[in-house]
Amino acid sequence: MTLFELSATEAIGKIRDGEITSEELVQACLDRIDQVDGEIEAWAHLKPEYALDQARMLDAQRAEGGPVGPLHGIPVGIKDIFDTESLPTENGTVLDSGRQPMEDCRVVSLLKEAGAVIMGKTVTSELAGLGPGKTKNPHNPAHTPGGSSSGSAAAVASYMVPLAIGTQTNGSVIRPASYCGIVGFKPSHGLIPRTGVLTLSGPLDTVGTYARSIEDVALLTELLVAHDPADKDTRARAHPPLSRTAAEEPPMTPMVAFAKTAVWDQADKETQEAFGELIELLGDDCSDLPLSEPFDHAVEMHRNIMYADMAKTFAGYYERGKDKLTDTLCEMIEFGQKVSAVDYNKAVEGRELLNSGLNLVFDYYDIIITPATPGPAPVGLDATGNPVFNTLWSFTGVPAITLPLMQGENGLPLGVQLIGPRGDDARLLRTARWLTSRVADDGASRR
Repeated sequence: MTLFELSATEAIGKIRDGEITSEELVQACLDRIDQVDGEIEAWAHLKPEYALDQARMLDAQRAEGGPVGPLHGIPVGIKDIFDTESLPTENGTVLDSGRQPMEDCRVVSLLKEAGAVIMGKTVTSELAGLGPGKTKNPHNPAHTPGGSSSGSAAAVASYMVPLAIGTQTNGSVIRPASYCGIVGFKPSHGLIPRTGVLTLSGPLDTVGTYARSIEDVALLTELLVAHDPADKDTRARAHPPLSRTAAEEPPMTPMVAFAKTAVWDQADKETQEAFGELIELLGDDCSDLPLSEPFDHAVEMHRNIMYADMAKTFAGYYERGKDKLTDTLCEMIEFGQKVSAVDYNKAVEGRELLNSGLNLVFDYYDIIITPATPGPAPVGLDATGNPVFNTLWSFTGVPAITLPLMQGENGLPLGVQLIGPRGDDARLLRTARWLTSRVADDGASRR
């Protein structure tokens, strides 16, 4: 196995045991970027010497007996909407071309405290919306990688870095992970602080993580959990034991609910058939979950909150540079300008109603499973794919993870999305590991 193929957990062990240095790992990742990124274009800002300087400093610190963090020497890709003091943050728009923050956002500060190497800034769609960036799907460059965290997902999927971070307001973590065939985790809303990150919609925006294993996303996410008074949605709490719990076996066989939701008819036929096979595999451990009528309105309620908030947060971009924004983003902002206070507040109240219903579901079931996307990544680079299978879960703020357990007829990845109770991220990760093993065991038995 070459160094760039190592998982974060494997690389941490090898650096700790003195088998490799951080500089060697970072150089291997840079060589991999030189090899494949000309076609994929996952990076918005990459300064090899900056990455190597960090690695050399960390190696020297370790050699001198200095403190070693839990991510010591591990390169991480940063979506280009997270402020970084040493690299530009251009938010995927020419209106922010050359923008250089004076300080790191809270998440990047936490990564540095953990000993991570800030590898570079990954491509985001325009203002983390639906206007695609330049990144292509690493499995087939004629297909979209998804969005808005397109560069982060593609960089991890193509072994340029073992870890990356992104954000989700609708489907911007789960969808790219599904299309690129990696593990993407959107934790409970408010678990990770967003201070210094581009705001679309405060009630919906959530920082998420990417890796090629559940073990790695658990580790990365746990290190980013924090209370930040500048982010009113975070809370002072003990760190959830994500890594330890994710590695455990469930005390009893988890109960799984399969929810088609109101958007099931938007799933491709092959997606519907693949999930039929998965439900058959799970047998008596899985039951159909018919969600009640209020859940049918989640997409509309989510849109009213998200678009109205975007009309407010992006007002400056719209007023000074409307001609530099995509038609898609302008239409979203203009829709948001027309959302009434009554409709906005109804949506806020509706979110709490749906969460009350989900609490009852999770009194019995451990997880809900649904498609992560309607199908594999669509052909074309002029759109980022349909986030409709993510909307309900972004709206309610529950944790969601997508696992690369399926494949489309065209050979492209197809993710399985798992949903857990709000605030119980650790149990979701543990159940995700159980499901992965269950599917793998079935595959082995059929060979």
